[in-house]
Amino acid sequence: MNRPTERSTPPGPKSLGDEVIRQTRTPRRVLVLGATGYIGGRLVPRLLQAGHRVRVGVRRPEKLKQVPWAADVDVRTVDLDTGGGLDDSLGGIDTVYYLVHSMGSGGDFEAAEAEAARRFASAAASAGVRRIVYLGGLHPEGRELSKHMRSRANVGRILLDSEVDAIVFNAGIIIGSGSASFEMIRHLATTLRWMPAPDWVSNRVEPLSVRDALYYLLSAADVQEAVNRSFDIGSRQILTYANVMRTFAAVAGLKPRHVIALPLPAPTLSGIWVGLVTPLPFSLTLPLVQSLQEDAVASDQDVDAVIPPPESGLIGFADAVRLALRREIEGAVDTNWDADAGELDEAAQPSPSDPKWSGRRIYTDERSTTISGVSAAEVWPVIEGIGGTNGWYSWPLAWKIRGIWDKAVGGAGLNRGRRLPDSLRIGDPVDWWRVEQLEPNSRLLLRAEMKVSGHAWLEFALTDSVECCEYHQTATFIPTGVRGRIYWALVAPFHRFIFPAMAKNIAAEARRRV
Repeated sequence: MNRPTERSTPPGPKSLGDEVIRQTRTPRRVLVLGATGYIGGRLVPRLLQAGHRVRVGVRRPEKLKQVPWAADVDVRTVDLDTGGGLDDSLGGIDTVYYLVHSMGSGGDFEAAEAEAARRFASAAASAGVRRIVYLGGLHPEGRELSKHMRSRANVGRILLDSEVDAIVFNAGIIIGSGSASFEMIRHLATTLRWMPAPDWVSNRVEPLSVRDALYYLLSAADVQEAVNRSFDIGSRQILTYANVMRTFAAVAGLKPRHVIALPLPAPTLSGIWVGLVTPLPFSLTLPLVQSLQEDAVASDQDVDAVIPPPESGLIGFADAVRLALRREIEGAVDTNWDADAGELDEAAQPSPSDPKWSGRRIYTDERSTTISGVSAAEVWPVIEGIGGTNGWYSWPLAWKIRGIWDKAVGGAGLNRGRRLPDSLRIGDPVDWWRVEQLEPNSRLLLRAEMKVSGHAWLEFALTDSVECCEYHQTATFIPTGVRGRIYWALVAPFHRFIFPAMAKNIAAEARRRV
């Protein structure tokens, strides 16, 4: 097969032709390998929206049950470690997105990734695939790389050396809710106001919004001519990792964060430290931090000759963070993925395939019970009358002590009481709570106004069932910094007694009134 080969020194735009390589939005048969991952899970619905016929190859198809696009794609079982199902999944495919990597896995993952890439490339050539698209990591040339970054660069070379035309994108940290890099930044900046850090925080990085990463990936299927080379992609905005932390804090409305760079590289030690401070598993933080030891900045902008930047322009770091946090900032407690994102850029928002450690750290205490012989309308007056002189239906002494504590640190305590003893409206005070949402006979959401390092809500929800009422009670706490987490750790043991008693006593009071 005659095709261009990648050069050690990337050619300028003119070497790719005097004009920008033509693109056309032709519907294609596309295979996505890695559809359960962060990028793959967000790319698939955009491929569908562009009119492509999409097939996904996954090791465990049951992982796709929760995604809304599962019924719109052809799902095949593929095990890249053994090659099982690979030939079947490649039949009739035009373009393959190879979005798999082994960060977080044990053993000799470099050898495993290389072998899987060779096996895949050979199968793709035999199946007559037109193009392979791969997403690797930005890295400097001629420098010793971490195992994770070295492996991704090697996979890119294997695909470029194959018989199939390939486009390899190299990107730095991807900014969007659910991205491992973004979640590390989020949790570090949210938890620590003073941040002693190894010297890699002074390294330069060129972040890329997830929206723009998906734009490049989606556009790669539309490039007509053979390309077969790698391209660095980024936002064209270069920051240090320390400035990344500070900017995140400013956008998130946090107090200024102070990053203190220590003259210690210590990648393994800092990876362990990040694992202790954040909810990310050590299997991710260790390779992730090791990959931050070098600058991650695009060496050129040659990609513009093949795929011009989005018409609206590339998104800067602050705006990318704002998109990632927008639903959290505007949506208070609502952290669930919503397929109807409205005007929001949903690519940056949480997705059902995101890992449990993504998003804000949220603590909850949930209680449910069935109240037989009564309806939601008969339980509602008990809930609507909670607080004030009616009390909280559990451990009165504990609530009184908490009120005194809140008063002592400058809060409202229990002194505010209620506006009326038996009815509420949105905005009413209820002791140290305030009514945020109210749906008669259905739902009451109270927002805490006590002095505490974080944000808290208490929700009551009722649904009618056959000759009974289903009662649901949820306490939610979003901590701010280390003090907020310590606070939850201190009060959580008491919640094991207070909240079950509250649910039980509210049910008993409702039955008594009938």
